[in-house]
Amino acid sequence: MSVPPEIRCREIHASDLAATVTLLDRGFPGRGRNHWTRGLQRMAEHATPPGFPKYGYLLEADRNPVGVVLVIFSSITFGDRTQIRGNVASWFVEAAFRGYATMLASHALAHKNVTFLNISPGPRTGPILEAQGYAQFCSGQFCAFPALNIGSISGRVRTVAPDIQSGEDLSASETQLLLAHANYGCISVTCSAQGRRYPFVFMRAWHRWKIGALPYALLVYCRDIESFIRFAGPLGRFLALRGMPMVFINSNGLIPGLIGTMVDAGPKYFRGPYPPHFGDIAYTERVMFGL
Repeated sequence: MSVPPEIRCREIHASDLAATVTLLDRGFPGRGRNHWTRGLQRMAEHATPPGFPKYGYLLEADRNPVGVVLVIFSSITFGDRTQIRGNVASWFVEAAFRGYATMLASHALAHKNVTFLNISPGPRTGPILEAQGYAQFCSGQFCAFPALNIGSISGRVRTVAPDIQSGEDLSASETQLLLAHANYGCISVTCSAQGRRYPFVFMRAWHRWKIGALPYALLVYCRDIESFIRFAGPLGRFLALRGMPMVFINSNGLIPGLIGTMVDAGPKYFRGPYPPHFGDIAYTERVMFGL
């Protein structure tokens, strides 16, 4: 009579990274080991809030790794409020142990007063996420052509330099966010007007249209969507000169004040006290892993 394996779930440690890459490479064979190695290195360098896992959780059977879920925990500051956010990222469980996958989910979501994001749900996983307490915060993306906003406020757009300094108009957490995302390969800029700086982060990506794949800029971070609308013209012209005339923004429909159209990019979900605004997917797998 065979003895059932001993199953347990625990945090991923630095010594587990090679096994973690092997599991993820097995689950997502098209991405390659370098993709996961680079992303996990960025997680290692990320300023994870104290008391939270650096990488996520492993599922083990008789001490052998058979499943993994990555969770990116971040401290996000809005004005005078700081919140903890967790992006439940890529996960994989070997077929023979799929019945234990809920253990990974329960460990990942066990932290209290945390807002969890799932911005890359698999097909037909909506009901599962809703059963776990998630709610949809956007249904797709709005494709804007901001350079056409000729009536928007003028401003000077500058690429963020390593020596950028925080100040009354730009908090220390925002400068840290701008620099971190520049290191991820994003386009971190400030737009200055009337002596004040406003932070923005974009990521170059490609969208497949009927005529072929075209580049666009994904809005990764702004303080609020109104600030993007306010400076849409100068930001759009800055991006258009770099080959990205389109900006994709998470949305539930058309965005008043912007010229463009909706595109089907799939829903995104959150769970917890603070739903993200449409101009904020900072410190998520989308940028840290370059998905």
